[in-house]
Amino acid sequence: MIDYIELQLTLTPFYPGNELATVWCAEYGFESFLEEAPSIKAYIPKVLFDNSVIPALQERFSAQDIASIFEVNEIPAQNWNQVWEDSFEPVLLEHLSIVAPFHGAEYRQGRVIEIEPKMSFGTGHHQTTALMCQAMEHLTLTDTVVLDMGTGTGILAINAEQLGARRIIAVDIEPWSVENTQENAKRNFCTRIEAREGDMDVVTERDFDLILANINRNVLLRHLQAYYHALKEQGDLLLSGFFTTDVQALQVAAEDLGFNLIDTYEKENWACMLLKKA
Repeated sequence: MIDYIELQLTLTPFYPGNELATVWCAEYGFESFLEEAPSIKAYIPKVLFDNSVIPALQERFSAQDIASIFEVNEIPAQNWNQVWEDSFEPVLLEHLSIVAPFHGAEYRQGRVIEIEPKMSFGTGHHQTTALMCQAMEHLTLTDTVVLDMGTGTGILAINAEQLGARRIIAVDIEPWSVENTQENAKRNFCTRIEAREGDMDVVTERDFDLILANINRNVLLRHLQAYYHALKEQGDLLLSGFFTTDVQALQVAAEDLGFNLIDTYEKENWACMLLKKA
């Protein structure tokens, strides 16, 4: 199990300091964010946290005339379950509801995916979950083979099966995410999802029809070439986990490899990109 570091930034003025904080912290590897004005909390695995980030951020805020106060807290892995339950909001879309077992019938509208988050961490990324699911509604997944990278709780893999995918490989570096995905697949009566622990090194298959990757900007940039080689010709790549300000950098890197940008989706400063292998 991995402990997380919570970096709390109290900013004056909060706007636009909060937007700068999420962009800058993401550059340093922070994975998820929670806004509680006048503060924003950023989360990163403890093993990846470098204290030199704090003076670097202070200098950047000062250059923008934003006062900043920093507080560092350690979040033991055993506390993540409660963090999830306290802050997990149902994702209610036009055709889909993503709920946890503790959500009542009033949240279960249309097609339903029920998940038990358990140890999977990332409560700040519900906007990107919604964006990915929204984009998937516009794709034809019937009889497709799908790769879901950074599967977490398995939401997107389950969504892919419900939309008709023939086979889904769901990959995550965290062993409890793999276990959680397997449990959530059973919870939603899915039989075509194979969960694997690891990174792109555990994916030996090629010719995927669709790759889903809701991770973060730095990991996506590092994996783009591997995604390209794993897709079939004219295969689709759906990316999220980053901010609207990151779209251009990801687009340039993807187009250099041979992808074409088909569409973008945005929600509360988060973005999702649909790319096609040329």
